[in-house]
Amino acid sequence: MPKLLSKVRASSIVQTLLNDIRNGGKEIGGFSQAMRTFTTSSGHVEEPVSGLGQKQIVDALVFGERSRAVSLLYDFSLGNNKLSANDFASILQTCARLPDPLFVMETWKIMEEKEIDISAKCYFLAARALCKGGYLKEALSLMSIMEENPNSYSMLPVYNNFLVACSETHTVDYANECMGLMEHQMVGKNEITYAQFLKLAVLQQNLSAVHEIWKECSKYYSLSVISLRKFIWSFTELRDLQSAYTTLQHMVSLVVRENSYISRTAEGRFCDLRLDIPAPSTGNLSFIDASLNTEGSTNFDLERQSIGSIEISTVKKPLSASVTKLLRWSFNDVMHACAKVQNCDLAEQLMLQMQTLGLQPSGSTYDGFIRAIVTTRGFSDGVEVLKVMQEKNIKPHDSTLAVLAVICSRELQLDRAEAFLDEMAEIRSPRPYNAFLEACDVLDQPERAVQILAKMKKLNLQPNIRTYELLFSLFGNVNSPYEEGNMLSQVDVAKRINAIEMDMMKYGLQHSHLSLKNVLKALGTEGMIKELIQYLHAAENRFSRYDTYMITPVYNTVLHSLVEAKESQMATQIFKSMVSSGVPPDAATYNIMIDCCSIIGCFRSALTLISMMLHNGFNPQAVTLTGLLKISLRSEDFDGSLKLLNQGISEGIQLDVLLYNTILQVASEKGRIDVIELIVEQMHVHGVLPDPSTCSHVFAAYIDHGFYNTAMEALQVLSVRMIAGCDNIADDKQTELENLILGEDLEDESQILEPFKDSKEYLTVALLQLRWCAILGYPVSWSPSESQWARRLSNNLASMSGSL
Repeated sequence: MPKLLSKVRASSIVQTLLNDIRNGGKEIGGFSQAMRTFTTSSGHVEEPVSGLGQKQIVDALVFGERSRAVSLLYDFSLGNNKLSANDFASILQTCARLPDPLFVMETWKIMEEKEIDISAKCYFLAARALCKGGYLKEALSLMSIMEENPNSYSMLPVYNNFLVACSETHTVDYANECMGLMEHQMVGKNEITYAQFLKLAVLQQNLSAVHEIWKECSKYYSLSVISLRKFIWSFTELRDLQSAYTTLQHMVSLVVRENSYISRTAEGRFCDLRLDIPAPSTGNLSFIDASLNTEGSTNFDLERQSIGSIEISTVKKPLSASVTKLLRWSFNDVMHACAKVQNCDLAEQLMLQMQTLGLQPSGSTYDGFIRAIVTTRGFSDGVEVLKVMQEKNIKPHDSTLAVLAVICSRELQLDRAEAFLDEMAEIRSPRPYNAFLEACDVLDQPERAVQILAKMKKLNLQPNIRTYELLFSLFGNVNSPYEEGNMLSQVDVAKRINAIEMDMMKYGLQHSHLSLKNVLKALGTEGMIKELIQYLHAAENRFSRYDTYMITPVYNTVLHSLVEAKESQMATQIFKSMVSSGVPPDAATYNIMIDCCSIIGCFRSALTLISMMLHNGFNPQAVTLTGLLKISLRSEDFDGSLKLLNQGISEGIQLDVLLYNTILQVASEKGRIDVIELIVEQMHVHGVLPDPSTCSHVFAAYIDHGFYNTAMEALQVLSVRMIAGCDNIADDKQTELENLILGEDLEDESQILEPFKDSKEYLTVALLQLRWCAILGYPVSWSPSESQWARRLSNNLASMSGSL
């Protein structure tokens, strides 16, 4: 095809926009529509000439005998000196249907050599075959010379075919050149053209372009149900819920107000039976803008309807099956957009409007509806909708079950989540399983994780890197929390990590920064320092030292493990190496190293770290102050510790219970009840609730000095504060709790333990402490402020602060 390629015309590259919106509608670039444009003087469609030679070539192409077809083509061209364009029409038509762009080029070369007067139909079929075969450059070359041929008087179907191919292949550059040719040749645009413009606009995520297309399209056309459906799709794909909703209401008004004449093409696509007269070329495609202006919908000039004010209309005449399907698709699009932006209120109103219009919700409708409501209201509302679906014999989509499984896992409802996973027919993504594994990690239930992993293997579901991140977190540790590793557990950990890594390699996956962090955490917990440093070096090679998001958290994990293992010297060396190699520490890094200084008792080094911390823009936090207090308390400097505490309060540091417990622990060990009472009252004044450690330190201090009644009174007050916080407990709640605390049945104690299963161990501990007090004869008081001990601490706060 050398002649064709030599005639490529330079096209103005119009800056772009674009993507697809057109599933249904007129036959986009379809052959049947194109044939309507190729007529004889009598107005009848020209029938293709199909002689014996042409038929043999077509049969060879259809049966895949391409070499034979080439031989027949050359024999055909040599055997007849009076060939016309019609003698090649069936061949080109077959090439367009298959498609076979290479054979088109062979055919076209022969037609040029024979100097055949090429018809518009041949141009169309050749261009279509090239487009469908992905030869866009060659198709564009052909289109650029078509205007020079007097027979090629109908250009728009060819351009539409080319734009369809650009949309399908996401080839924006060629689409720009095509639009440049359209502008130059003034071919105009029809609704098919605008549909392709929409597809390309969505492809480039260019919302403002969609609004510009709306303005131009609505200027020349009274938009049909099909066109409105395409705009609704575009707006929902670009998350413009307001415009999608408004367009949907116009679509509803249109079908209620008048009958829409919708038919289907031979290929099954929807098409409007109205005459589609091309709009004149404006000579300006300004909405095609490669700058990707994604501003809001300021150009949307339909009358706005506020979301939530749906006009409920009733249909006077039954809708056709085609209109009903298009309308339901558009409702589904908007419903799924509601799910994306978590607008459950509008989703409910859309469901109500569908019922009013007589549109039966489909499984896809319910899929979007459930997604919209469970993300904001929880899985129980989604389960209620599932019951409605069951009553209507509508089977939920796998995607519906998947999102319910994910929500249940997030709410730590493992039994429900697993039930939804088992109900899914086909699993395509590991995401719902990963959510389940994450819940197992939170609840520390690795045995449930093993079961779900077995199901993944049975389903041949390929894990992703998130799966392995969770596996390292779940199975990297052997011992229980706070239990030190030993030789046996370290061997077991090494085997587990190796097995998980081998499985990763099988799927060609490499460590992420999070999976490496979880491995490092597991090694540090088991005290495997040698392996810890080896993996740190692997992380240094894997990630850039200047990618702080990746590498700094990895260093923090190693430093924390070394500090926990009391490997202070090694932690200091790693920190120095980190800084010298250009890896910037963050606030967590400085706090870890200040904690390291508390182990070696070096207050000066801690102050140096705080200076560096402030210099790099990180303000001290409660954990920073806790590290300094540990250093101060090593030398039993309670006066200095209290001054540090007061300084932190004056500087606005948000203090937490861990910081106060740090002082309480040392004060309890050293018998400093005066300090304990001051700290407990400060906690109360600043709204820091006690935890079980607080109760333990205070109780032990009084017991060690023989103050048994005071110990029990303090335990009661602190327990009630753990339950009630800063608020008073309502009378009905007091009665309920007293029945549990004072009950003599074993069932009462088991009910007290129930909150522990929901990770509310503080409530369980507080109730058990109050039950123990009641058993020993100390009645429960739900008003801690009336306690003599609490009143004494409050009255003594000022004087104790002055004396210390």
